[in-house]
Amino acid sequence: MTVQATGVLLDLEGGVATLTLNDAARRNAMTPELGDALRARVEELRGREDVRAVVLAGAGGTFSAGGDLQMLERLRQVSSEEARVFMLDFYSRYLSILDLPVPTVAAVEGAAIGAGLCVALACDMCIISEDAKLALNFVQLGLHPGMGATWLVPLRTGPQRAAELLLTGRRFDGREAVRLGLALEATPATETRTRARALATGIASNAPLATRGLKQRLGLDRAGLHRALAEEARLQAESYGSSDLGEGLAAAAARRPPVFQGR
Repeated sequence: MTVQATGVLLDLEGGVATLTLNDAARRNAMTPELGDALRARVEELRGREDVRAVVLAGAGGTFSAGGDLQMLERLRQVSSEEARVFMLDFYSRYLSILDLPVPTVAAVEGAAIGAGLCVALACDMCIISEDAKLALNFVQLGLHPGMGATWLVPLRTGPQRAAELLLTGRRFDGREAVRLGLALEATPATETRTRARALATGIASNAPLATRGLKQRLGLDRAGLHRALAEEARLQAESYGSSDLGEGLAAAAARRPPVFQGR
């Protein structure tokens, strides 16, 4: 059974629900509307006892190109406090994937950039295409990291490697993501979603009460994550008021290197 809502596809088969971010024309860029659609789907699935595992994927061969640049431009026009409050709510839309009581598997094909990669890392496991284009490139835009990056990345890689990835914003592929601990397995692009679904199906065949209990026991330190999100929202709000972010966005639009002035 496949059901479509604005921004998200839901496919349910054999106890496995597949949620697909569905804005392929914009490479599943993260907008408030897409986040609302994801949160609504999560709420829909939370109360269903027939759902035993969830796969999160992106349409059009791309997981997510990251934060919508037009949204970032709009946030440059509001007060720091308004931007801070907006960002906390924005994070909650996409990190609602953490509210699912069943195991989650990200199927990452193509690009997963910035906040888009963070949403994949919020899943319990990640199956990734070998040639995926990955980056935590916040600083290359003049923006402090958000979407739990400062908490989720060190959790997977350790603090020193997380510092290198976040401070450089460099690109890497799916094979390196596995070596870094950011993903469980790397597969050919044509097999990524199939492998993620197979993993979820195997989990769904196990005792549901035990599986849900284990999911809760292995769950993230939500208090620690919330503290990190609060600081990220505050520091991202400061970034929106900087000329560096304006330069970063202009450089990204023009496909040229940015020249930051530290203002």
